[in-house]
Amino acid sequence: MIPIIIFLRPFVNEMAHVRVTKDQAITDTSITHMRLFTVYSSCIFCENLYEIFKITGYAVVTIKKGVDYMDMILKTTVLCKSFKGQMAVDNVSLNIQRNSIYGLLGPNGAGKSTILKMITGILRPTSGAIEFDGHPWSRADLENIGALIEMPPLYENLSAYENLKARTLALGLPESRIKQVLGIVQLENTGKKRAGHFSLGMKQRLGIALALLSQPKLLILDEPTNGLDPIGIQDLRELIRSFPQKGITVILSSHILSEVEQIADHIGIMSAGHLGYENEIHKNHDLERIFMDVVGAHRERGEK
Repeated sequence: MIPIIIFLRPFVNEMAHVRVTKDQAITDTSITHMRLFTVYSSCIFCENLYEIFKITGYAVVTIKKGVDYMDMILKTTVLCKSFKGQMAVDNVSLNIQRNSIYGLLGPNGAGKSTILKMITGILRPTSGAIEFDGHPWSRADLENIGALIEMPPLYENLSAYENLKARTLALGLPESRIKQVLGIVQLENTGKKRAGHFSLGMKQRLGIALALLSQPKLLILDEPTNGLDPIGIQDLRELIRSFPQKGITVILSSHILSEVEQIADHIGIMSAGHLGYENEIHKNHDLERIFMDVVGAHRERGEK
């Protein structure tokens, strides 16, 4: 019999939890919108159920009040993506708060990039739903979503300004945006230097500048610090931290826990295509232990 921990989260800073076993029913009369939940092994049936998380030895269930308790710019609901019958993303429900930095953490092959490619329209979901800014996602929303996934798409024989000029012409954007974004990423003094001669950190910042041209509400960065030296990482970290104050929400994908901890406000931990944990980051949370529990649990299931 698998013990189940149920977290009731009607408000951001309020959490209650109980342990129950199979076929037990629980009530919480102090929470008016929560009534009766019937538990069957690792599943709960309840109209207020939003995420089911599983951690080693326990089935961990989080029940949230919904989008009315927090302003969400992006939500995915039981999002799935399969390739030739193999599930790369399996029933993932993300909740991204507006003007925050959300760290999507997981080992290589966890499904992080696949999720980001579905949000940016590169891949079509097999099933599930994506909501953006309060409505079902459509390709028109890409005007408000900037992304840097994998390597920056640069013309290496052109300068930073010329790379941005090519993008503004393609998108029909005003040329005045070029100086603005160059200033944001601190590349305004690169002059005629070709992008091919930039350091890796400068190329990453130019890639972010390209993503910022359309003044997006949401910026998606997939492993942006890969290959950077410590100075480049610090510069990029400070740049990313500045975005929420400019009205830009950031989804930061990484396989490095310490990097996410230093930048993000909220975290989602993925393993083997599943979202194993999602919460606000608190100093008293042992994220390393939680990460290892989530990854270990899915490895054990894969070996069975």
